[in-house]
Amino acid sequence: MGILQGIFKARDKPKNALVGSRYSFFFGNTSAGKPVNEHTAMQMTAVYSCVRILSETLAGLPLHVYRYNDSGGKEKYLKHPLYKLLHDEPNPEMTSFAFRETLMSHLLLWGNAYAQIIRNARGEVIALYPLMPNKMTVDRDSKGRLFYLYSRTSDDAPTLGDESQVYLSPSEVLHIPGLGFDGLIGYSPIAMAKNAVGLAIATEEYGAKFFANGAAPGGVLEHPGTIKDPQKVKESWNSAYQGSQNAHRVAVLEEGMKYQPIGISPEQAQFLETRKFQINEIARIFRVPPHMLADLEKSSFSNIEQQSLEFVKYTLDPWVVRWEQSMCRALLMESEKPIVFIKFNVDGLLRGDYVSRMSGYATARQNGWMSANDIRELENLDRIPAEFGGDLYLINGAMTKLQDAGAFANTTRLEEIE
Repeated sequence: MGILQGIFKARDKPKNALVGSRYSFFFGNTSAGKPVNEHTAMQMTAVYSCVRILSETLAGLPLHVYRYNDSGGKEKYLKHPLYKLLHDEPNPEMTSFAFRETLMSHLLLWGNAYAQIIRNARGEVIALYPLMPNKMTVDRDSKGRLFYLYSRTSDDAPTLGDESQVYLSPSEVLHIPGLGFDGLIGYSPIAMAKNAVGLAIATEEYGAKFFANGAAPGGVLEHPGTIKDPQKVKESWNSAYQGSQNAHRVAVLEEGMKYQPIGISPEQAQFLETRKFQINEIARIFRVPPHMLADLEKSSFSNIEQQSLEFVKYTLDPWVVRWEQSMCRALLMESEKPIVFIKFNVDGLLRGDYVSRMSGYATARQNGWMSANDIRELENLDRIPAEFGGDLYLINGAMTKLQDAGAFANTTRLEEIE
């Protein structure tokens, strides 16, 4: 039994071989010859845009703590200690938006997001501080229990103490993992797609060097005789004709010298097509619609709204569920979990245009399943006082139940016969 227990612990030891820059089987440069990590990847505009779009969108969503009431519905739990932390200020140094934006960017780049949980004597959460994923190690002790080991630096919050290695129990860490090997540690998306990112960096660097060299392909200078100082001739040529500021200048060649280009044009190398494809490739990694990266080649007025709705449903919603379930698991006490929950509100992103919304509200109002105040709350308008009918549920007076209509019809017919 002891042998089997040891195998179980070894097999279930969480280990992300792709976290940070410590790649065990993805080690080295990319196929394009460019080193790629979380920091160099953010210098690529498409990666930066995808991370910024997803981070800012999730950080801007309303986040509330709810509880189930006695009537079977739900209501905002404004007095819960977590409400102010998650909705307004998770710690004295940052807002809720900045906190969620930071953790979401960690999740997109490293595949994991960590935050230190500060609790009071009653076990209630009183503060949350972000932790860098590339400084965190997740492991199991001799009894198979998870623990977190954080390498502290001077940049970290003083709540971690003075030790260089900080031991944290699962109750002290909010961990939001992305897609991963074992459900405990997430993949690093940048490591998994490093060749795609590396090719995008290489093509961007090629374009910069192309224009730095005067937007002209490289070549050789041919001389019919022997040149005494070829280095001097090369430097003279570069100083006169290299660089975009010297493009299209007339070259003067002496002593029968000839210029022979040996490069290929960027059109032949499909430079522009490659750069365009890599933008779509990176958008595919993060599942962001290309039109949100300012690529409108395959978008139109008729399908952008649908693509935006699909972005919320298929891209943002899975991230939202990861956040909600991780926060409920780590931040709520066991006694609270049956009645208290944490939820983002994505209704604002799913709303259509004004005319479509008003048409939908009219249908809901006329059929009696929304009141005026229900509609005004969705539109962020003030409530109508109850004495003025703001909470009334109305139905169309011309409509009645089918059985009543049949009974009325039968009664009318009998009266006519009599």
